[in-house]
Amino acid sequence: MAFGRRRQAEEPAEGPEVTEEQAENAEDAPAEAGSAKAESAGGPWDSEDSFPEMQRLDFGSLQVPIAPGLGFQVNFEATQVDEEGNPLDGRPVAVLVQYEESAMQLQVFAAPKRSGIWEDVRRETAKDIQEEAQGQTQEGEGPFGPELLAMVPAALTEEVLAEMPQEVREQIPAEFVEQGWAPQIIRFLGVDGPRWFLQAVVQGAAIEDEEQWQVLEDVLSGVVVHRGDAPMPPRELLELQIPKEFSEAGEDGEEEAVETFDPFERGPEITEVR
Repeated sequence: MAFGRRRQAEEPAEGPEVTEEQAENAEDAPAEAGSAKAESAGGPWDSEDSFPEMQRLDFGSLQVPIAPGLGFQVNFEATQVDEEGNPLDGRPVAVLVQYEESAMQLQVFAAPKRSGIWEDVRRETAKDIQEEAQGQTQEGEGPFGPELLAMVPAALTEEVLAEMPQEVREQIPAEFVEQGWAPQIIRFLGVDGPRWFLQAVVQGAAIEDEEQWQVLEDVLSGVVVHRGDAPMPPRELLELQIPKEFSEAGEDGEEEAVETFDPFERGPEITEVR
């Protein structure tokens, strides 16, 4: 397992001006808090930063850059179910960015004012994967700081195979089909910001394909987080909203790379920050 790195020819962008309050908080924070953001060339950005202007979809607490070839999905969590367990109502909990054969799930959480939580989340995620999913994990350094790479067994039941496109099924080695599972690689990235924590979970071809990863990396670098002033307990999800472009794209016939989905048709929900 190997970790991707930013293009060597790419020069780091100038960081935003640091306010007096940010400097004071940085001095009081542990050494690792915010280190992921410091090591990346640019963002992700806080809404109070002087971030570069670009076209973004507004998901409320997350503003995500738009680029050619990208698709977007909002993952929902049911808040009400009927007697049979079918969802009646729900809330958006994650943004899924899709590019070719790759996907990156974005979630943003509240965090303490003077410390980051990525170190603890990373350790807990690795423990859960090893003990509950019978998987393997490896830590390393990436363009946004410490990362976690995981390999977990993914079931290949008849039902799962039947739902796959034929061209995908034909690429699965026969031994995986016979044993009923295949190794799945998942990449976890985290960024500690001022009173927020952004987690990105990458799956698909971008694990190995540098070109597809660079597209997702550029998206992550351009994300803007709007924390808001309301007090929230650490690790609580920040509120997400559905962008107006989701409904307008179909009405106006614009060729925006924005896709709408059944809100209860979940994407690859990878992990939960607890």
